[in-house]
Amino acid sequence: MLIRSVVLAAGSEFVDVQTVDGRIADVSAAQPGSRPIEGDVLDGRGAALLPSFVDNHLHLTQWAASLTRIDVSGADSAVDLVDILARSNERHGTGILRAQGFRDALWPDAPHKDVLQNALPGRRAAVTSMDLHTLWLSPALLAELGIDHPTGVLRDHDCMEGLQALDKLDDTDAGDRDALAATAELARRGITAITDFEYADNRAVWTRRSQVAAPSVDVDFAVWSPWLEHELVLGASTGARVGDNIRLGPLKVMFDGSLNTRTACCHDPYPGGTSSGLLLETPEGLVEVMRRAFDGGIRPAIHAIGDRANSLALDAFETVGGGGRIEHAQQLMPADIVRFAAAGVAASVQPQHAMSDRDVADELWSGRSSIGYPYLSLHRAGARLLFGSDAPVSPPAPLDAVADAVWRTDDERPAWQPEEALPLTVALAAACGGRRSIATGDPADLVLLAEHPALLGNRDVREVPVVGTIRSGVATFVGSRK
Repeated sequence: MLIRSVVLAAGSEFVDVQTVDGRIADVSAAQPGSRPIEGDVLDGRGAALLPSFVDNHLHLTQWAASLTRIDVSGADSAVDLVDILARSNERHGTGILRAQGFRDALWPDAPHKDVLQNALPGRRAAVTSMDLHTLWLSPALLAELGIDHPTGVLRDHDCMEGLQALDKLDDTDAGDRDALAATAELARRGITAITDFEYADNRAVWTRRSQVAAPSVDVDFAVWSPWLEHELVLGASTGARVGDNIRLGPLKVMFDGSLNTRTACCHDPYPGGTSSGLLLETPEGLVEVMRRAFDGGIRPAIHAIGDRANSLALDAFETVGGGGRIEHAQQLMPADIVRFAAAGVAASVQPQHAMSDRDVADELWSGRSSIGYPYLSLHRAGARLLFGSDAPVSPPAPLDAVADAVWRTDDERPAWQPEEALPLTVALAAACGGRRSIATGDPADLVLLAEHPALLGNRDVREVPVVGTIRSGVATFVGSRK
């Protein structure tokens, strides 16, 4: 493919970029009427050409499904949420009523199965929290799933298992079509690669989907502990090709809970009580499963949000060796920040979470010696930063993530903890899988933006149109310049 008349930096001269066999073969001054060595011609018409975006952490099945669910992110209490459901009930037929996006950390009341029952008698209803760590089920649905639970509010591991049980009630073929369509939507957003952290037998899921169609993005799928042994028996290792555009990704271990559920494991107790959160694995068990995975060639990606969970996760990485990733790394002790680079551990973070969590973090984590969402500190300490969305927790919108990391506000309020704001060049690299520039020999995974982000402010960066996405030298999305 020949990509004509693009700029590689703000204010630079127009260049033509030729790709061959999925790589950049030539970058030269723009020449009107030049012919491609191979493939089609894409006229950039002065657009900015950047390395494409990579979403290093999302849950594809959940995100695809969330697009059709009732949005309850605006609910400010359990009663308010069920009022939203009641108003939407008749529009959603007789199937399971699915809703998404609540945050109950600061609610004046608590979710409970009886609250759903009182508002929607006999209705099968499932409400998933914004952070995917809480699943709130009605009595009718609990009975159908064979779950005996005193409150109907499932947290952390119980939530993951409940979501998997719900998935089994869905139409698999329809779900696969929705997921593949969602990959096309990701391409429209300038994304060419993802790591899918869905809680499932992801090898089986993606093998099945690949028989329907190839995804529009490259997929690395995570392996959760229940399916690790199968991968080790197969002799698979991280990076191994499983199908067209599909590879085995990292081992995923959820080591602690989340901020909004107050189960993120911290060194200090949460306000108003003695609980400091939960460890969902013992430190010894974490080391054991990481070592088994690493000995089999599967690199670990450890979910750790609270500062104590991150301290212990770094201990485990130092014990096992070989590096890997910590997912989220939302609260860190200053002494732990320098340990990331030393242990070869990347910080896989979601800048949109810093914005959506700022009020809860101020309420629950203020006055501590740890640092919340310490992106600049990690960068200065030499840690590798990888951006993702954790969709559907946040939308897969890479430019929003960049803006949130740089300006540390997504509304009219002043920047939150501005001392941890990243330079734009660093944030863009983290959103582009670590790539900072375009040069001969690089992979031809590219995104065309109507304007270069360096010329734009906080609001405009979020709204700049993606006018083209190229993966391995082939256009996966071509839009308009309007």
